[in-house]
Amino acid sequence: MPSLPDTISTPWIMWGIALFLLKHLAADFVLQTRWIAVGKQHRKAWLLPLTLHAGLHGAMTGLIFSVVAPSLAWIGLVDFLVHFAIDRAKAVLQSRLGLDAAKTGFWWLLGTDQTLHHLTHLGFAAVLAASRTL
Repeated sequence: MPSLPDTISTPWIMWGIALFLLKHLAADFVLQTRWIAVGKQHRKAWLLPLTLHAGLHGAMTGLIFSVVAPSLAWIGLVDFLVHFAIDRAKAVLQSRLGLDAAKTGFWWLLGTDQTLHHLTHLGFAAVLAASRTL
């Protein structure tokens, strides 16, 4: 089983965290159109908007790794798959539970979604930092 080294570069973990937080801000908020945001939540016709959204996340992660650790650019595909799964699960739960912005459960679900994305990014930042210390 792969593991992280006992020590990793503090500057690189900080840069990694900052890069992935900025990537998330750009892909989840700045570059996400209304069509994508609404479309990925639909019960039908959700596949294309969600694929484009998760694809943007994956492409941006792939770009970060391509610049900093080119041999790990494939992690962009991992980000695509993980982001797709998290967002789809959120949409299904939101629909099944009838949650909207007026209900507390909506905000719990949104917070859980964002936390899962950030935990994913912390993992990516750790891998990035470990790759810079080898």
